[in-house]
Amino acid sequence: MNTLPINIPPSLRVTDEQFEQLASANRDLRLERSATGKLIVMPPTGGNTGKRNIDIEGQLWLWNRQTKLGVTFNSSTAFRLPNGAIRSPDAAWVSQKRWNALTPEQQETFPPLCPDFVLELRSKSDNMEPLRQKMQEYIDNQLGLGWLIDPNHKTVEIYRLNQPVEVLKSPKTLSGEDVLPGFVLDLEFVWN
Repeated sequence: MNTLPINIPPSLRVTDEQFEQLASANRDLRLERSATGKLIVMPPTGGNTGKRNIDIEGQLWLWNRQTKLGVTFNSSTAFRLPNGAIRSPDAAWVSQKRWNALTPEQQETFPPLCPDFVLELRSKSDNMEPLRQKMQEYIDNQLGLGWLIDPNHKTVEIYRLNQPVEVLKSPKTLSGEDVLPGFVLDLEFVWN
């Protein structure tokens, strides 16, 4: 399934508070808001994508639990990016220092920052171009490292701040580089 944008007329703006109320009242929907005010409804994933997501999230969570370098988030978490968009990556990580700099209220709502790391996993029915645009939006908001994983073609697009996108074909692992020091994502179960 593709995403379903809902256009808001130019005269009508959904404030941050209204978006939070809308998301809270529709917990079964995964909602995002673009920087231009467009609401995006994300359909639920299928079984294989859900299986892949939990494997990836588990590996990231376990690394972070061992290193205690930051905070991990799953796809249920939305972040208020500096450009005003509210986005939910499939997995995300924020350094402990940046997380601790937020007030308790900011931590409780949609954290007002771009994560240090995000991962987007393409579902079988997803169109790649909107995912690439979303990854570029993260980079434009100072993302340190991002992975766009396409199990359909066994490719990974690596997004880094101030660098061109790198495309890998059938890698066995991915390095967290200096953003996630010591983290190595095993892709064995993602490709299967």
